[in-house]
Amino acid sequence: MTSTSHATNEIPDFPMARDARCPFDPPPALYDQREQGPMTRVRLWDGSTPWLITGYAEQRAVLGDPRVSADLSRPGYPATVPLPPGGVKRSFIGMDDPEHARLRRMVTAPFAIKRIEAMRPAVQKIVDGLIDDLLAGPNPVDLVQAFALPVPSLVICELLGVPYTDHDFFQDTSKTIINRTSTPEQRQAGHQALHAYLDDLVGQKLTDPGDDLLSGLVERVKAGELSRQEAARMGALMLIAGHETTANMIALGTLALLQHPDQLALLRDGDDPKLVASAVEELLRYLNIVHNGRLRVATEDIEVAGQIVRAGEGLIMANEMGNRDPEAFSDPDRLDLRRDARRHVAFGFGVHQCLGQPLARMELQVVYGTLYRRVPTLKLATGLDQVPFKFDGMVYGVHELPVTW
Repeated sequence: MTSTSHATNEIPDFPMARDARCPFDPPPALYDQREQGPMTRVRLWDGSTPWLITGYAEQRAVLGDPRVSADLSRPGYPATVPLPPGGVKRSFIGMDDPEHARLRRMVTAPFAIKRIEAMRPAVQKIVDGLIDDLLAGPNPVDLVQAFALPVPSLVICELLGVPYTDHDFFQDTSKTIINRTSTPEQRQAGHQALHAYLDDLVGQKLTDPGDDLLSGLVERVKAGELSRQEAARMGALMLIAGHETTANMIALGTLALLQHPDQLALLRDGDDPKLVASAVEELLRYLNIVHNGRLRVATEDIEVAGQIVRAGEGLIMANEMGNRDPEAFSDPDRLDLRRDARRHVAFGFGVHQCLGQPLARMELQVVYGTLYRRVPTLKLATGLDQVPFKFDGMVYGVHELPVTW
């Protein structure tokens, strides 16, 4: 295990780059870090040396510990990319309780499992319609633009009350915000543009509310429970998270299945809802598309894996390694759709675990349970080495996925 007494120049840089030869696996350097123990030091761009946690049990322990903070404004918080001048406006995922809980409760009801399940027929209709268009359109085609992006974008627009006609704007803006190569100024401009857009929508719904999530937030604004700026920030967060992550899982999951034809056959040749649900959990575990890990800072001295973490020290949970921990999952580098992978940490753990996970699961179940049965001859239209992966993104995936059938 790397000791805290090591000189800074002996501490490795935080490994973020995946290997193009093994595009579905975590960065090779993370495996090297794990060999030193479940907890090691890494160096960030600013010279800080937070703890990197690769162990599954240790990640869950930290994420469930009230003595660690998700507040990105706290000294010692491990920012993995340079922040804009003056910092960033926090959304509730970057806050601690009770502030975090107060805001989160305001948007919990629309993501309740029963409400999400009630949306399944509408999502199935969206998926079937896009597949109809796919089969009637050009061949080959980019599955990202023709299918993977439209599915979650249409769904989140309907849920939030955002006009889908504006999808080019918020998709392009989201790409700038989550691209690791964007400058702090570019990311700040992206945040400002998206917040201004959502603020305008909030203003419209103040006078003309609808039956959607943003209108529900507007009622909170009218009641004095929420500021207009908070409502806009919450809307922007859900708009980005609601389409970007799921779109990448659709495309990357499809590519992974095409590279594992025995696993693809299980979905293509059957219609067992339990197998489809299991496949979603395993693909979430196997791919884990969040590149930067989950970031925390200790507010008190705590002990993790026999190591003392001092108050003010940063913590980075490498979720992709937690999900590939052999102590938690047997033969973890193998894709096995029949595996019980429900204990994965792709959605995090503890009070900050992903609010939208019921929606993401349902959408992926509909997609994975429909696309390959309806297009049974689906295959790559190019070599794997020609597929442009998002090595530059905070959310991993593919920029394009040329397919044919």
